[in-house]
Amino acid sequence: MAHPPKIRIGDLLLQNGLISEAHLQQALAEQKTSGKKLGRVLIDLQLIREDDLLQLLAQQLKIPLIDLDTYPFKVDLARQLPEALARRFRAILLNEQEGRFLIGMSDPLDLYALDELQRRLNHVLSTAVVREQQLLNAIDSLYSKHDEIATLAGELEDELRSSDIDIATLASSASSSDAPVARLLQSIFEEAIRQNASDVHIEPDEQVLRIRRRVDGLLQEQVVNERRIANALILKLKIMSELDISEKRLPQDGRFGIKVLNKNIDVRLSTLPTSFGESVVLRLLDHSSQMLSLDNIGMPDTLLERFRLTIRRPHGMVLVTGPTGSGKTTTLYGALGEINQPDVKIITVEDPIEYQLSRIIQVQVNSKIGLNFERVLRTALRQDPDIIMVGEMRDLETAQIGLRAAITGHLVFSTLHTNDSISAAMRFVDMGVEPYMVASALRAILAQRLVRRLCPHCKKKEDHPGEALEVLIRVTGIEPQQPQFYHPQGCRQCAMSGYKGRIGVYEWLEINEAMAAALRQGDQNGFIAAARSSPQYHPLAVTALDLASQGLTSLAEVVRLVEILD
Repeated sequence: MAHPPKIRIGDLLLQNGLISEAHLQQALAEQKTSGKKLGRVLIDLQLIREDDLLQLLAQQLKIPLIDLDTYPFKVDLARQLPEALARRFRAILLNEQEGRFLIGMSDPLDLYALDELQRRLNHVLSTAVVREQQLLNAIDSLYSKHDEIATLAGELEDELRSSDIDIATLASSASSSDAPVARLLQSIFEEAIRQNASDVHIEPDEQVLRIRRRVDGLLQEQVVNERRIANALILKLKIMSELDISEKRLPQDGRFGIKVLNKNIDVRLSTLPTSFGESVVLRLLDHSSQMLSLDNIGMPDTLLERFRLTIRRPHGMVLVTGPTGSGKTTTLYGALGEINQPDVKIITVEDPIEYQLSRIIQVQVNSKIGLNFERVLRTALRQDPDIIMVGEMRDLETAQIGLRAAITGHLVFSTLHTNDSISAAMRFVDMGVEPYMVASALRAILAQRLVRRLCPHCKKKEDHPGEALEVLIRVTGIEPQQPQFYHPQGCRQCAMSGYKGRIGVYEWLEINEAMAAALRQGDQNGFIAAARSSPQYHPLAVTALDLASQGLTSLAEVVRLVEILD
């Protein structure tokens, strides 16, 4: 590989009129203090745009400037360059053509790095220039922790096999960052946070250990052969949660806080005895991120306007329904955050408290000591609240107290686990609540689900939707006008899944006089007919199909949602 011509960045920028002599001298003075490269100093001081500098370098060196956000990586090829070298030299392996490697660098003038990379890769190199932040993001994505987790699992297995050390002693002494069990847990948490996973499952099987992460609602699995390490991991997690490490016959629940990748994570732990040992599920709550406002949860503008009007009513009950993991808590916290004012007293009854909200009185139920929803709710009503949020309407007594509070001048928020908004109202009647009480108290019901959002970087137009669209048209009774559907492809930005994040699907039902009359009479069919004829009511499947026709999600995701609803 021929070395690039020797170029003085400062002189090059001056010659092309991109900086002044004064700016150059300012940057050189800062460089002496910081030790950073001159180009980075100029960018950090905002004396030049990174793109302007990189385009000039690409033009001068006659090499391409590559956008890594859209580049089609070959993962196996990229990983031939060890992660340590990629990070050290700010380089990434992009392609191979005719025995020559194309390597992207944020500083293609670094001659030492080029020589070292060529020596380590033992290939002739061609260079391209890339944006540094895109490069770092690509490295984080390409070099997942799977290999490191497998290696650390092997080390721990060897340590357990080669000694008679007591497993509990090993777990409790693993506070050192050099201990395999601690480093293995650290890698598991780092990989989960990088993938934005909501849960981590540690599941011992007969011959292997399964580590699964729930990302965008779906589980991703890694299998390691060292099954014996499960006990060390679980015991260490129990110690961190201050649980009884000798109890393996009964389920236990605990929580602890950790800091991973500069994020403060609250971990809720649940153990379950199985035939092959204890299974553990870790729910990860990122307290470093700010709570979502209603503007950012993806609710359509027209629905958002109606929802905001409803949560500002002086009394009545507003329900949010959906299965676990459908975003109900996020919606309720967003609503509380919007109406949380100094002249309003808000009390929440939760199990568990997921996020701390200032000025709001939050109570965690504890059934072990008799502090259940019903008891806390009765006491909360004697604390002169204006607004009450009950985590879930689990039983008849809680439902009756909550509805009575809504009738007697309080605004009450709560959740129910039902498939849709229509069945939520009738669920109260099925519980044994008097129909007149439901009709008098209930103001509105929001049913919601989450579907995966198509990755904007790689989604591809679907020219022939075929059978999936026909099924949805038959189910919804609606044929989208001039739709443009997309399907997932997979790229580095979405870890080759084709999806990146999730978007809410909402079904809104405001109780009008016709619905209230049917509820008072216990007329289920009349209530359903009145609800479906409401002009503001749009079923979840219809809303999801609309999202697909906008190119926000795929038809496959809508079909999956419809199958769940059926």
